[in-house]
Amino acid sequence: MTTLDRTDLRILAVLQSEGRITNAELAEQVSLSPSACLRRLQRLEADRVITGYAAQVDPQAVGLGLQAFVRVQLVKHESAAIEGFVERVNGWDEVVACHALTGDMDYLLHVYVADLKDFSRFLLDHLLNAAGVADVNSSFVLRTVKRSPSLPLAQLER
Repeated sequence: MTTLDRTDLRILAVLQSEGRITNAELAEQVSLSPSACLRRLQRLEADRVITGYAAQVDPQAVGLGLQAFVRVQLVKHESAAIEGFVERVNGWDEVVACHALTGDMDYLLHVYVADLKDFSRFLLDHLLNAAGVADVNSSFVLRTVKRSPSLPLAQLER
C-alpha cells in the first residue's frame, strides 16, 4: 500500500471533484509548483492510487431510467461456481457494480436499465439463466438521496 501524505490526499480530493483540472490549477490549489505536482500525480497513477478518469453521466439523460439492486445467492460456493458467476457478471453491461457480501446473500449487483421491460429481459435472459444461481431478490430505486463517486478522504487527514 502506498503511503499518502496530506498533500497527496489534497491532490486526490481536488481530482475527485474536478477531474478535468489542469496541472497548473491543481498545483496552485495544493500549494505546489507545477513540476512537483506533476511528479506526485504521476506517482499516484503509477502506484494505482488513481486508477482512471471518467465523466459522470446522468442515467436519466441517456435513457437509463430504472436502477435496481439485486441480491444473488449461489447454489454452491466452490471456486469453479464462483469464478463462473463472476465471469458472467463481468459480461453483463447492465451491471455497473457487483459486490461479494457476507450474510444470507452472496452478491449485490447494481443494475441500470431503461425500464421494467428491460429489467425483466435482463433477469430472465441473463441472471436467472445463469447456472448456479439459487435465489435472486430485487429492489428498485425510487429516488436517489445521495450519490457521490468520491471517497471520504478528509477523514484520513485526522
